Amino acid sequence: MDAHLGTAPGTPSIGPYRLGGERPLFILGPCVIESPAFLHEVGPRVRAIADSAGVDFVFKASYDKANRSSGKSFRGVGCEEGCRLLAEVGAAIGAPVTTDIHTAEEASIAAEFVDVLQIPAFLCRQTDLIEAAAKTGRVVNVKKGQFLAPWDVRNIADKLEAFGCRNYFITERGTTFGYNNLVADMRAIPWMQEAGVRVVFDATHSVQRPGGEGASSGGDGRLAPVLARAAVAAGCDGVFLETHPDPANAPSDGPNQIPLDRLEPVLVQLREIHALVRRPAA
Repeated sequence: MDAHLGTAPGTPSIGPYRLGGERPLFILGPCVIESPAFLHEVGPRVRAIADSAGVDFVFKASYDKANRSSGKSFRGVGCEEGCRLLAEVGAAIGAPVTTDIHTAEEASIAAEFVDVLQIPAFLCRQTDLIEAAAKTGRVVNVKKGQFLAPWDVRNIADKLEAFGCRNYFITERGTTFGYNNLVADMRAIPWMQEAGVRVVFDATHSVQRPGGEGASSGGDGRLAPVLARAAVAAGCDGVFLETHPDPANAPSDGPNQIPLDRLEPVLVQLREIHALVRRPAA
């Protein structure tokens, strides 16, 4: 890590927004695409909330939850259908869109429709996947694996850059802390920025308890805004927050998602903390 201290991160462009600019960027949406009707309902509601809160955002949802604890769990609608739906909703609400990919083949399919390709934490060291995502020309978001030290992300950044990608960022989403638990170390944010990358904080998955319910993951969504506030105060460039109209009945990651009707005050508070932190010291 020492060799990269002081390296200035770039400012990736995502649609009309720039990550690392004067305004924080939020990645908002449900965990998974439950149906076309569901996505067309949630997208406009997220747009209205973001506008009311005065924040910039990228709309997110997964077309396939490929790493579910149980093989019986709901996964999604599939790659091409899901990406087409995301593109439709993004165009309708006027927002960039993102989703996670799992194979090199999916990278090329998703790149036709979405603005940001997300590489899941469990796959963050898969060189073929990183190469495929980098070569699409899309912005790439790599979730830092729960098993990596903050300075290890420089290796991921070096791979992306070697494959021609300059528009990328890293998402911090907690570190394994014993069994079925994660801990969010806010020191990771400046450490990764010092390694030359932009950092988004995933408040949703940082409160997850992986496999904590036996056949599914548990978590404590009420703590997601708490960790988000800490991350913004620590200087992160953006925040990833999953939200759902009815988290208790969500088919994936329900315990960690913020109820949609409680999202706006969270965004307003995070926007104000960001402005305070970026204000020059007297």
